[in-house]
Amino acid sequence: MLESNLERKLVNRVRSQGGQCLKFTSPGTSGVPDRICLFPGGRVVFVEMKAPGEKARPLQLKRHRELQALGFDVRVIDSEVGINEI
Repeated sequence: MLESNLERKLVNRVRSQGGQCLKFTSPGTSGVPDRICLFPGGRVVFVEMKAPGEKARPLQLKRHRELQALGFDVRVIDSEVGINEI
């Protein structure tokens, strides 16, 4: 399955739960996650989307650790199973 298909499924799943799934870009800062998922009750999850079996690059992992150090939930999703987990 293509990464774009998984990303579309993520957006639809988050919306079905009453949330928003925003595309995240940060000019001047490479390696940030692809999406910010905002859920009712103030829950925030940053999501790096990958095609099945692909892994995050070292710079992406660095950015994930930075966000996690601030207390944020960061996920790398490469399957529908991962989508269902959030």
